[in-house]
This record gives sequence, C-alpha cells and structure tokens, in this order.
Amino acid sequence: MPRTSPPVSTTPATAEAPRRRRPRPAEELLSVGQVAERTGIAVSALHFYESRGLIASTRSGGNQRRYARAVLRRLAVIRVAQRMGLPLAVIAAAMQKLPDGRAPTVADWRRLSASWRDDLDERIRTLTLLRDQLDGCIGCGCLSLKACPLRNPQDALAGEGPGPHFPGEQE
Repeated sequence: MPRTSPPVSTTPATAEAPRRRRPRPAEELLSVGQVAERTGIAVSALHFYESRGLIASTRSGGNQRRYARAVLRRLAVIRVAQRMGLPLAVIAAAMQKLPDGRAPTVADWRRLSASWRDDLDERIRTLTLLRDQLDGCIGCGCLSLKACPLRNPQDALAGEGPGPHFPGEQE
C-alpha cells in the first residue's frame, strides 16, 4: 500500500492553538502514593487522617484509594494546624466545616485561623509564662511540687498531701 503524506493544513499560521481538552474526572484523581509524594506525608498517616474524617477518598475499580486534587490543600491546612499544636480532634471538627469536593479557599482559611486564634494566643501566654518561670524552678530543688507555680499554681494541690501530684492524674 503506498504511503501517503499527512494532509497539509490550510489554516493560517496565526490561527489559535487547539484548545486543551479538560482531563476526565479519573485523570484528576491521585493515588495514595502520589499524594504522599506531593505532600511529604507518609501513606500510613494519610490512611490515619482518612480514618479520622480529616480527608476522604474514593475507590478505584481495583479498590485502591484515589484522592481528588483538593486533598492537597486540605493536607496543607492540617499540617499548619498541627504545627500550631492543635489536637487532631480540633482539626477534624474544623475540616468538617469545609465544603467537600474542593480545595479550601482563602476565605475558608481566614475563618479557620480566626477560630484558632484565641487558642493559639493562650498557648503563647502559657509558654511565655513557663519560659519566664523555668529558670527559678530548675534550681529550686522542689521535689514535692507543693508550692510549684508551674505544676501547682496557687498551691491548689496542697490538700493532696506531700509528694508530686498532677491535676487529672489517677493513682
């Protein structure tokens, strides 16, 4: 069979480039390995976050996890919240307030960060107090913690007797 050359284009050279087709939904999904590689978060941590409702996946025909690209931004928010010292339960509650199926927006982040601001300010105050009182505490030699301003503010545990007592600790 004779070889034919491709048809010559009659379109002027200044014509627009062809439009890129929008990827099919299956192409927009990421495997757990791809998400781990993109975020630096271990696969086991991604599974844990999913079990706690922080992120969600769908399943492929082969029952493999697939994540929407929006999960990348959600994971970034989770990482920032963890660096602030927020417990996962608090982060999970905040993530429940975000719409499913899309990445958190700047407005979403502002709402979340505003709700966490008071807690973060209190943590800063507590850590500053701890830092400022730590020098005197190390050299005090207090083993009973009876009057320790760090572990027993206002001597609240004096009635518990001698020895170390920690609030909420059960014997």
